[in-house]
Amino acid sequence: MDCKNPLENLETNLEMFIENVRQIRIIVSDFQAQGQNVLNQKIQGLVTGLQEIDKLKSQVQNVHVPFEVFDYIDQGKNPQLYTKDCIDKARSKNEEVKGKIDAYRKFKANMVLELQKTFPNELNKYRALRGDE
Repeated sequence: MDCKNPLENLETNLEMFIENVRQIRIIVSDFQAQGQNVLNQKIQGLVTGLQEIDKLKSQVQNVHVPFEVFDYIDQGKNPQLYTKDCIDKARSKNEEVKGKIDAYRKFKANMVLELQKTFPNELNKYRALRGDE
């Protein structure tokens, strides 16, 4: 497991932990006395799994997860959809901003035309000062 990056190690340990909890749930839901030893082994595996996860926490302390990801998980959504939704929102906002920029450019061009008609000398001086000629 050490050849993986810390996030992969954590993911693997969490998956094993979740599987162990699932197996314990099955054993407990249909508990029979002869299954006590197996249940004890699974509970010990649960404790060991928590200890392994605790050991990995120092390797992933600098990983920041947006709170919205937890909202996705709480809503039963796949947390990977968060990234897709963020990209979709960014695209939408980008198109909106691009539209505004285009509108401002057209406004500026029209304003310059009108200023040129109304105040040609002043606009030429302004352009000379800005170096726009």
